[in-house]
Amino acid sequence: MALLSFLDREHSVAKPDYNRWLFPPAALAVHMCIGQAYGLSVFSIPFSKLLGVDKPLPGDWPLTTTVWIFNIAFFVLGVSAAVFGKWVERNGPRKTMFVSACSFAIGFFISALGVKWHSIWLLYLGYGVFGGIALGLGYISPVSTLMKWFPDRPGMATGMAIMGFGGGALIGSPLASNLMDYFGNKVQSQGVEMTLITMGILYFCMMMFGVFTARVPAPDWKPEGWTQTTATTNKMITTANVDADTALKTPQFWLLWAILCLNVTAGIAVLSQASPIIQEMFSDGRRGVGLGVTAAAAAGFVGLLSLSNLVGRFLWSSASDYTGRKTIYMIYLGLGACLYALIPTTGNMGSIALFVAVFCLILSMYGAGFATIPAYLRDMFGTMQVGAIHGRLLTAWSTAAILGPTLLTYIRESKIASGKAAGLAENIAKANAYNTTMYIMASFLVIGFICNLLVKPVDAKYHYKS
Repeated sequence: MALLSFLDREHSVAKPDYNRWLFPPAALAVHMCIGQAYGLSVFSIPFSKLLGVDKPLPGDWPLTTTVWIFNIAFFVLGVSAAVFGKWVERNGPRKTMFVSACSFAIGFFISALGVKWHSIWLLYLGYGVFGGIALGLGYISPVSTLMKWFPDRPGMATGMAIMGFGGGALIGSPLASNLMDYFGNKVQSQGVEMTLITMGILYFCMMMFGVFTARVPAPDWKPEGWTQTTATTNKMITTANVDADTALKTPQFWLLWAILCLNVTAGIAVLSQASPIIQEMFSDGRRGVGLGVTAAAAAGFVGLLSLSNLVGRFLWSSASDYTGRKTIYMIYLGLGACLYALIPTTGNMGSIALFVAVFCLILSMYGAGFATIPAYLRDMFGTMQVGAIHGRLLTAWSTAAILGPTLLTYIRESKIASGKAAGLAENIAKANAYNTTMYIMASFLVIGFICNLLVKPVDAKYHYKS
């Protein structure tokens, strides 16, 4: 009973001497844990050989079956963030982080049972549903609190936490790989079951650090020496508030929804297929001998993209405090469109270095879009229910998580088939298959750029009146 009381919002209000810089590590701890979802692909091959151990057997799950664990988790992320957003605002970050930690651990444990009993539906329920709920609650739990602790630098504040989600795979992937090597013997077991149980325990403990560290500022608190002067000099930053239900009635919400959806669709499409993209665009014999990219080099490329995703979330979002959110999104979307359109040219040139540099810059802005959007919402709708509004906006992520990878995969298959029908060699057909996709992604960002241009301050008729 004491624990449940400890989790209440009123019992987590910080004392006057609380250092606001203690809250970002709490938020980062939670985001680094749930960001493991970006490294879920490390289980793809082991999941496909649970029965055969060293090779797939009849009855083992193909990748087209296990990929839905990822898809369901990210779909549920957006849905749970939208459904529970107002509950999060009422109950505060401490209770929300605790529920997220419990749900995340339960998801791992149910998934372990799914592996033990070879039930894909338990994996969908475990990591897909329970894990997805944990992702949604854990993702939005610190956002509004961070912006209340850092009203002077909201972009930097959200960037600090959300960069953890982008970098979660940097810890989660090697952790899972090493645990499977430790528990598995390559003869009787892949070690997946014990790996999932161990990770559930470890992540629960790490997320509890965030629970015990989290504090919310007193209602009248503000940084020493700070006054809200930016609102008088930047008309895009409101001094009013809009509640979550009313926000859905504004054009600004749906413009920002479209901006996030289009930016994420483009980024997550290439992120989900980064390894085959670089291997197939620079396959041996396409433009001469020696241009082949090995699987090991492609894995390094994926790791570099994850690092760019992480760093971009903090650097670009921090820069938005100085440029303004609308201006920074013009860069994300405008420059991003140009870079996507440039990718086929880098492939035709045979310049792997330029190709990698372009992709790293693209992924840095993809991650930054996630980190900057909460501050953009705060500018438009105020801080009163920004967490709930952010939760509802994340349905754009759910949509993009399915649309982006699916679009890229089907276009790729179609272009390869037509290339072979035209008499092209297989490696050349594969290399050319991504060109159309990249131009489509560029056009998505152009549409997002136009949406961003249309964003203007929310009309006063939508402002909350107490």
